[in-house]
Amino acid sequence: MYNDAKKSLAENSYDEAIKKFESLQSHYPYGRYAQQAQLEIAYTYYKQNEAESAISAADRFIKQYPNNPHVDYAYYVKGLANFNADIGIFGLASGQDPTERDPKAAQDSFASFKDLVTRFPSSRYAPDSKLRMHYLLNALAKYEIHVAKYYLRRGANIAAVNRAKEVLTQYPNTPAIHDALTILVQGYNALGLKELRDDAQRVLDKNFPRAASPANRISEKSQ
Repeated sequence: MYNDAKKSLAENSYDEAIKKFESLQSHYPYGRYAQQAQLEIAYTYYKQNEAESAISAADRFIKQYPNNPHVDYAYYVKGLANFNADIGIFGLASGQDPTERDPKAAQDSFASFKDLVTRFPSSRYAPDSKLRMHYLLNALAKYEIHVAKYYLRRGANIAAVNRAKEVLTQYPNTPAIHDALTILVQGYNALGLKELRDDAQRVLDKNFPRAASPANRISEKSQ
């Protein structure tokens, strides 16, 4: 039954594969193939681009078989499902309100990969998970910058400053730091907060000296 289900999976007959794996579980619920079938179901839903079902199946496996030697793969599938579920939010199409996008899938994906790396540092899936975590951090930081710039363009300077500060605290080691500091300078300047503006400018100049040219600086003369 297991081999037959795997054959359907290999042929991309995903609905048929899921039915066969579920049938195996119902007929032999306490056998080792039942556990493997649950993992295969999660993977099959992932291949079928059904993120919620894949995550639910992976969560069931983690809850039912926490000591299974392949439980690390369940965390990996959860991360992959969320990674692909809404990664389109980082396309950041022009003319579209970025505040209407929901980065939750990317955040959940990062959390799943982090769980895997923390719990199973020697897992075969840990290296790829770390790479995806790095990508997700940069992408989430970029998303926050995009939203902050959106607020700046519309004169919502306090909201822009708050988004930029969040990048500095939540994503301190990403390339987005430069943009976050620049937005702080611009936002504080628009708000008339000269001392905070100058503080942000000093931090920007110190950390990015090459990018800090006289033309890019905001001073009282430019107001």
